[in-house]
Amino acid sequence: MKTVVLLTISNVFMTFAWYGHLKYKNSPLWIAVFVSWLIAFVEYCFQVPANRIGHYHYTAAQLKTIQEVITLVVFSVFSIVYLKEGLRWNYLVGFLMMIAAVFFIFRKW
Repeated sequence: MKTVVLLTISNVFMTFAWYGHLKYKNSPLWIAVFVSWLIAFVEYCFQVPANRIGHYHYTAAQLKTIQEVITLVVFSVFSIVYLKEGLRWNYLVGFLMMIAAVFFIFRKW
């Protein structure tokens, strides 16, 4: 559970680093890059320990899958709340396909 919590915190910072500047398109690009790098540093302070701790319990592919699912959830909330963008039906279909990926990656064959 510690891995999931750390990856969730990491993804909140990552989402702001990658997409937060879209709300400030009039600011110079170099400022957006610099601020994004600062935010990304904090993101790595959570992401690296999350993967290090998680790798004792999960494979790298499973860790990546967990991270991607968390990313979709965090980004969906971010895009609706922060960027004021809608959630379309085709996005939900794509998310369902990700759930199928989780099934196949975590299933013991």
